This record gives sequence, C-alpha cells and structure tokens, in this order.
Amino acid sequence: MHPEIIFEDDYLIAAFKPEGWLVHRSEIDRHESRILLQYLRDLVGCHLYPIHRLDKPTSGVIVFGKSGEIAAQVQAQLESDESVKKYIAVCRGYCPEEGVIDYPLPPVADFKHQRKRPKADLPRQDAVTIFRRLGTVELPYAVDRYPTSRYSLVEIQLKTGRRHQIRRHFKHIHHPLIGCPKYGKSSHNHFFAEHYQCGRLLLHALRLEIDHPVTGERLKLVAEPRGCFLSLIETFGWHLPE
Repeated sequence: MHPEIIFEDDYLIAAFKPEGWLVHRSEIDRHESRILLQYLRDLVGCHLYPIHRLDKPTSGVIVFGKSGEIAAQVQAQLESDESVKKYIAVCRGYCPEEGVIDYPLPPVADFKHQRKRPKADLPRQDAVTIFRRLGTVELPYAVDRYPTSRYSLVEIQLKTGRRHQIRRHFKHIHHPLIGCPKYGKSSHNHFFAEHYQCGRLLLHALRLEIDHPVTGERLKLVAEPRGCFLSLIETFGWHLPE
C-alpha cells in the first residue's frame, strides 16, 4: 500500500499515510526506508514541512505545509479547539457507549537515557480523549478466558495530542486496542493476525478539519481505512461515521 495525495494547493498538502510508514526520519527507527515526507516531496517536487505526526503503525490522514510559516500557523491551530481530529479504532470488549477519558500521561521514554529516570520523576501532562462506540461484535472463539470474545469499533476525538495517547488511554479504561504490541494484549493481537490476516494496529486517523491558513476555508480532510482494516469493518457489518 502506498501513500496517496487527498488535497493539494500552493500552501498545503494532505495525504493518506499507510501503516508501517514513518512520517519523517527518526533515530527511533533508523533502518526504516518508507518515509512519507521524502516520498511526498519527491512526488510534488517541493520542500515540505511537518505539521503533526502519526505513529508508524497508525494509518490515515496527515497534512504538511509548503512553507515553515504555513506549517507553524496550522500547527498552532491543531493545538487549539479550532481543529477536529477524529480517529477510529478497534478495542477489546464492549466499551461504554460514549465517554471522556481525562487522565494525565507522563512522556513516553523512547531512548535509554530517558528510561533510566524513575517513572515517578516524569511530569504528567494533561491528556483528554473523547469517544463514542460505533458498533460491537461477539465472536464464537475463546481467545481469552471466556468462551466468546467481544470487540468494539470506536470513534475517537483528541482534545490533546500526547504521544501514544489513544493507545494508553484505552489501556487505562481496560479496553486496549487490537494490534498494539506495547499497550494491547498479545492473545487478541495474534487472533486477529491469524484468523483475519490482520496483524496491524487497528487505529486509523479518519478525519482532520482545519481552517485554511490563507483562504480561511474550512477544510474537511478524510481518508477512509484500507486493506485488512476495511475488510474487518465490512466482515463485522460495521459502519463508518458520517
């Protein structure tokens, strides 16, 4: 699966990022060759400036600026209530029909020198996630200790943008995301990989709404899920939000 441009003008470019691609080069994963920023730069023939990021295993819509000034303006908007950032995810169990997870999170320690610090010394940052359940499924498989297994499709809206916020918040409410090796549960991850040939993290950035930094037009950027994630939604009879 390759990236695809979903919007472009003289100031911005928005694209679909497949799972497994890095947004930009990182020392965290220095050997990865699939770099979205480089791919899009070569495609459109101009320099691009990152505005926000999606984790490597997350797919969905992402936007870049064609100048540093434009990127800074949109970044400020994404950090305010002027923007809308919506995701979909599959979690374990029947999660509540709707809710707000207001649970401060410490920074994620990516490097060895950060991991040496005691967790108690890491300052917690405000983190707020809004969600509503879109659908459920009960499967006749004893993946865990019960004779059947339940899962939910969830629409998620971020009010803050902490590292791994969605995955950490859903682990906190005991409904971990499927396909997450770090905050999920391996038995359910392996079940989806083996039974549905879907070994990816089931988290997708579906919709991003911002005001265009030059024209003021409201941009509604949508990238629907693809591949095995889309196949699962269809198999379970779920429907994406309007």
